[in-house]
Amino acid sequence: MTKRKKIILALVGLLLVAGIIAMLSRKGGAEQISFQTTEVGPGDIAANITATGTIEPVTTVDVGTQVSGIVTRLYVDYNSVVRRGQVIAELDRTNLMNDLTSMQARLRSAQIELDYQKKNFARYNELKQKDLVSLSEYDVALENYRKAQESVRIAQQDVARAKTNLSYATVYSPIDGVVISKSVEEGQTVASSFSTPSIVKIAKDLTDMQCIAKVDEADIGEVREGQRVTFTVDAYPDDVFSGSVKQVRQNPVTTNNVVTYEVVISAPNADLKLKPGLTASITIYTLERNGVKSVPSSALRFTPEASVFGSKYVIKDTTAEHKLWTLQGNVLTAHKVEIGATDGLRTEILNGVEEGTTVIQSFEIGTATEPGKKDAGRKGKEKDNKK
Repeated sequence: MTKRKKIILALVGLLLVAGIIAMLSRKGGAEQISFQTTEVGPGDIAANITATGTIEPVTTVDVGTQVSGIVTRLYVDYNSVVRRGQVIAELDRTNLMNDLTSMQARLRSAQIELDYQKKNFARYNELKQKDLVSLSEYDVALENYRKAQESVRIAQQDVARAKTNLSYATVYSPIDGVVISKSVEEGQTVASSFSTPSIVKIAKDLTDMQCIAKVDEADIGEVREGQRVTFTVDAYPDDVFSGSVKQVRQNPVTTNNVVTYEVVISAPNADLKLKPGLTASITIYTLERNGVKSVPSSALRFTPEASVFGSKYVIKDTTAEHKLWTLQGNVLTAHKVEIGATDGLRTEILNGVEEGTTVIQSFEIGTATEPGKKDAGRKGKEKDNKK
């Protein structure tokens, strides 16, 4: 075969390969880019944290006694409604009465001694004026008189103390409320040697409860007084109770190396469903913005790459930390925006674009196919920029 024929055959082969490639290209179709858009408009932005807590009365008082003795009468029981000043219990008065009688006898004895020393000092004082007694004898009479006066004052205080202890034998309710626990029964001896023994515990108002929530240290920085709260209890799984944050306590509680902080939440209880000690599952709404100008957060992560869009679109970028993109014809334009609150799904737009502006949220790269055939496209990956 001559050299010329070889060249001709090589050219024919190249033309054949080029034709096959062109045919396959026409069958396969060209890649196309489609955009998913969204409008800048009003939306709700909300964020919350969860915690567990315990239902408690707002005010509880442990009612005890400051004296020891046998409980002779107990006038209340669990769930008893009491009023301030109402008698709750009585203790045996025998020993207390004996103490009072003894103190009163000592007072009378001290008073008799005082009367004698007073008269004796008056005589010595008169004799001293006439220089009939020595100064030392006069001083002794004066000292005995003053001691007798002091003995009377001490005896009077002892009598007053004995009367007070006797009054403690009758236990009164210090507040209006409901008895939620009882620690003694009639006939039981209470001893106040080291601490005040508790007789009953009274809750002031069961229609106004509170929930003590244990919030993790990672979330406590977002909690503020006045934030809205909802919670549920296992006793009423279909009911959602509402309240608000009343107090964020500064005292940390460490349990198994986990640090939590107590948050006090109001829990109105007009229907008395909530009972002391119930465990609550709590949601604290740390962010609530309704109807603010915003966009889906994914729109702020969209960034056109020149390697993908450069051949078909004109990209007008801007140096900004946060930006939204619009499309007009084949021109992609970036707009510098200032953002506000975000919950991860939506982000508030403070300025930079007007409400109602259509912006690009994401894109998709697909293949143009012949009529009747499905498009085997692939989604473009969004560049996740930090806000």
